[in-house]
Amino acid sequence: MAHKQELVQYLLEHHLLVTPDILSIIPDSFPKEQILQYVQDYLDQHTAGTSTVQVQVQEPPPTILPTPQPGTVQIIKNYTKDVKKSDVQSFVQYFRKRYDALKSLLETRLELQNSISINRVQKKGEGESVSIIGIVSEKNHTKNGNIMLQIEDPSGIIKVLITKKNEELFTSANDLVLDEVIGITGMTGKDIVFCNHLYFPEIPLSHELKKAPDEAYAAFISDIHFGIKDFLHDEFIKFTQWLNGDFGSAQQRDIAKKIQYLFVTGDVVEGAGIYPGQDRDLAILDIQEQYEEAARYFRKIPAHIKIIICGGNHDAIRISEPQPPLDTKIAAALHTLPNMIFVSNPATVNIHASATFPGFNVLMYHGYSVPFLAAEVPSIRAKGGQDRVDLIMQFILQRRHLAPSHGSNMYIPDTEEDPLVISAVPDIFVTGHIHRITASNYRNVTMINSSCWVTQNENQAKRGIVPYPARIPLVNLRTREIKIMNFNTD
Repeated sequence: MAHKQELVQYLLEHHLLVTPDILSIIPDSFPKEQILQYVQDYLDQHTAGTSTVQVQVQEPPPTILPTPQPGTVQIIKNYTKDVKKSDVQSFVQYFRKRYDALKSLLETRLELQNSISINRVQKKGEGESVSIIGIVSEKNHTKNGNIMLQIEDPSGIIKVLITKKNEELFTSANDLVLDEVIGITGMTGKDIVFCNHLYFPEIPLSHELKKAPDEAYAAFISDIHFGIKDFLHDEFIKFTQWLNGDFGSAQQRDIAKKIQYLFVTGDVVEGAGIYPGQDRDLAILDIQEQYEEAARYFRKIPAHIKIIICGGNHDAIRISEPQPPLDTKIAAALHTLPNMIFVSNPATVNIHASATFPGFNVLMYHGYSVPFLAAEVPSIRAKGGQDRVDLIMQFILQRRHLAPSHGSNMYIPDTEEDPLVISAVPDIFVTGHIHRITASNYRNVTMINSSCWVTQNENQAKRGIVPYPARIPLVNLRTREIKIMNFNTD
């Protein structure tokens, strides 16, 4: 055998421990199947008092299962502010903070570094090149089939025309939603800008695809809806059995040993009073008992796995985003679990960092804005709407905002910041809410929409939700490859 370490391992497997002396007399090219006989022949000739050659017979070493190394979790962004009374001025300040944050991202582009305020554009003569950054406050189609935008910044408002002659630009402009922040370059006209290019805050092309130095896995679930009649009990039990090494093939059980992180992205329980007639769908009517049921299932998950959990629109927290972490009283049973980490919706956490590796930033968002964007963005609607959640997540990353339009979600108008701005580029972006399963990549950001643990009921059917339940995306942190475990028995 060419490699001495392989030789030592082979001899150990046959209960032989040899000294370096005997290793040195075995030719490197010697056939593996003849090594044991070669050693025995050598011993027959060299056992008379030789002290420099020793062969010891060992008992087989005990089988020791690998002990999972503890994962590291650091909360990077978590919204825990108290809600203050809002008025009209609160919304003005909120959108100004959004504008400032996204403008700073757009200004990193070379084409927009010399952008000017709208009131300065209005003072320029016709035919001058300009670049501006503003909020889309109106979008209309003209009689000629062109697109007319109204763009606003703190200094003023101006119209921007995009003609259908530039097909790529027109398609991009057609997908604009109200209230998003964009950059524009073009030529001035009389109280108008003729647009040549559109720019979005975007994910930089230079964003690094991080890979951990060791092999570990992160798993992602959401929309469990504990307390509903249609909860997939058997499938979830198989999931917990797999995590404990009691289910699946040898290869699948080997992966289960390496899982260190489990992300739960909202709708932990079914809740109560979420929609008319919901009580007919409930197996557990009391919300606190629903969380107690959730705790009973989560206790079946191995204690070394860190469970990072946020709420969703069915959980017992305010529906306005950002939603706070799950309540310590109503969800008290979950708070007794030592391996559970509670964060807001949305939140950013860093996992798997070490002295030599910066770890992965994971952006969690339950996804309340996803159905709105599926319906309102023409290109996404044409390609399948909610069936193409990968395109919706890509749209969100391009806009660097989780809910770019005023009507896409209910939110708190924070006068100090817009917490839904994606200020730092994540390594992994995970959503839920629409009960689909998606795993894809956009500019080195791993995008995952988690599956659910319920079958379709009447309420989901009315909202166009077609579930793909009991499928678990797994990210190999060393390779960034994604596997999907299917626990669905149907």
